[in-house]
Amino acid sequence: MPPSPPPPPSPDLAALWPEEGLVPPPRRLAERAHVPDRAALAAFRAEDFPRPFAALADLLVWTTPWRTLFDDTRPPFWRWYEGGTLNACTNALDRHLPAARDRIAYHWIPEAESESPRSLTYGELLERVETLAAVLRDDFGIGPGDRVTIHLPMSLDLPVAMLACARLGAIHSVVFSGFSARACAERILDSGSRLLLTADVYRRGGAVLDHKAKADATHALVTEGGGRLEAVLVFTRDPDRYASPTPLHPGRDRLAAPLLAHRRGARIPPVPRASNDGLFLMYSSGTTGKPKGCLHGHGGYLAWVAATCRWVLDLHPGDVYWCMADIGWITGHSYIVYGPLLSGVTSLLTEGVPYDPDPGRPWCLARRYGVRVFHTSPTALRALRRLAPEGPGADRPPFDILVTVGEPIEPHVWRWYHETVGGGRAAVVDTWWQTETGGHILATLPAADPMRPGSAGPPLPGLEVAVLDEEGHPLPPGAERAGTLVVRTPWPGLMLGLWGDDERYVRTYFGRFNRDPRSRDWRDWPYCPSDGARIDARGYVRILGRIDDVINSSGHRLGSKEIESAALEVPWVAEAAVVPIPDELRGQAVGLFVAPGPGVPDDPTAARAEVARAVVERIGPIARPHQVWIVPDMPKTRSGKIMRRVLAALVAGRDPGDVATLANPEVVVALAGIVAAEKPAPPREPGAQTPGPGGGGGPTPGDGGAGGGARGGERAAGGDGEGQAIS
Repeated sequence: MPPSPPPPPSPDLAALWPEEGLVPPPRRLAERAHVPDRAALAAFRAEDFPRPFAALADLLVWTTPWRTLFDDTRPPFWRWYEGGTLNACTNALDRHLPAARDRIAYHWIPEAESESPRSLTYGELLERVETLAAVLRDDFGIGPGDRVTIHLPMSLDLPVAMLACARLGAIHSVVFSGFSARACAERILDSGSRLLLTADVYRRGGAVLDHKAKADATHALVTEGGGRLEAVLVFTRDPDRYASPTPLHPGRDRLAAPLLAHRRGARIPPVPRASNDGLFLMYSSGTTGKPKGCLHGHGGYLAWVAATCRWVLDLHPGDVYWCMADIGWITGHSYIVYGPLLSGVTSLLTEGVPYDPDPGRPWCLARRYGVRVFHTSPTALRALRRLAPEGPGADRPPFDILVTVGEPIEPHVWRWYHETVGGGRAAVVDTWWQTETGGHILATLPAADPMRPGSAGPPLPGLEVAVLDEEGHPLPPGAERAGTLVVRTPWPGLMLGLWGDDERYVRTYFGRFNRDPRSRDWRDWPYCPSDGARIDARGYVRILGRIDDVINSSGHRLGSKEIESAALEVPWVAEAAVVPIPDELRGQAVGLFVAPGPGVPDDPTAARAEVARAVVERIGPIARPHQVWIVPDMPKTRSGKIMRRVLAALVAGRDPGDVATLANPEVVVALAGIVAAEKPAPPREPGAQTPGPGGGGGPTPGDGGAGGGARGGERAAGGDGEGQAIS
């Protein structure tokens, strides 16, 4: 008798991860915090929209005062502070000089410890910005509205280049240095950029990488695609020494050093730009379809990052702050360049991977420079926990605030961050936001809010969020169901739109829950970030993962993040990644890859069983992995993100595609061998006995899993994340 078809999909994402308790904020933070308690922001009530956001404009220096706070005449293309003009570089640098010309803006730490760090004061940074602005304007004809593509590694030249563009009113488009020539060319072609800023070489993982070769390949691809890249400006890692084996192309490539020497001392007045003129383009990674060019403006974006640096990061002038991200991502734009400079703080920039090969180096650097606010990703924390679980030891840096960004942080990793890294005396601030949102949307305020491990927290003041079911109805806070997160109120940091594609902007971010495309009421246009979530009775939001990153097993839609988090509760598991296994009976089954740290059992069967048992104990039989693979490493991007699509392709027997841009492409061959040797067991008839955990078994309708026993069925029906962006 053939197996019966699986039941139709449940309308809601299953939320089975048990709720964690609240951890009170450190009392001592309230003594100097911008927001000592929620009452300090009582004026920012969502029901008073948009009036409260007028106060954020006061955080900026305006050339011309704004006239209209919120322009809603063309939904959903909201515009903020209409009529006002300003310059981003003036706000980041010039405004600080009377009081802080000699304050350090950046310490740059090279990867090789044998090399000396370099530092720039706010005054020196402005001098370098004006010099490069003179080169861009006078040697390459760059002016207001022009697009400039910047494909630079983590060097001091990168923020200088961004600010030089901003000073001239040009739109910069930074491409992460680890991206390929093709990815860079796609962004140049889409934006219509005619100038590329690149580097000769940089160091990463102990090697000197030839970056100039990418520029040559990029130029060829742009030409092939019908674009016109007029010039390539090449910065050298070491002063006055071109180190790339790739020769310069006469007539097209220009070395930056002699041009900068010729323009040194130039004074370039900042060009005032309208509040809703473009400041920068930040492209999505383009893993599916054409990359999306998110266009951020001046007034609203700068006001939002300035406010979130006060509320969420609690940055004060003179603080030492380290965001261990890359400027090539939106986190680097908002919280390494614009936000920290607006706040007048000293930031660390690091070349390469700060914890490779020495996992203790981040804590050593934080102690040496006196870092008060430390900002990194769960990906980096999992790596640090794996490599050096003892953390910084008794001699901890003076951390007050520990921030996470990029994806949901698992409770087990959260506790390690709080207790081992912070010694229980620092606030852990788990943030949720995206490239598109410009800055934080969900977060606990470090001195004002209790923390809940695994939860990003409530919306920031002035914002209203909701979790909607498939029909668009809000799920009440505390409901044991999950759905799709939406932001109901507009906010100043939201992107202006997608470059050259208004229709895609509306369809992608607003089309799902908009019921009347003709409506001119902002209430009818909730912003949909495509993340699954659950909201608790206190209003804290837990991100469950992308709604397109869901495993549909026997009609139950399981978010991958919960299962990965449960696996990480096993002490020797350092990293975990969930992928769907094609299954004729259930549609999809749960496949789980784990990379071990110290203490992994010698018996692989016992190790797999321990992982599967942890998932069942933490979540329930419905989430039992059908297969557990123990692997030496995960395929990762240069930013450290696990490439789950590669793992899913290997499990499904598909070609994983181009893996040349991975940080560790060689691991894919090893993983293919492991998957081939440990093929998932074939699906079983309903009611068949479930084999031991992790050995090819999983929940069947007869074992309390998907559709059978009372406990599993009740939890699935009622039950209790790479989301953000960060991109």
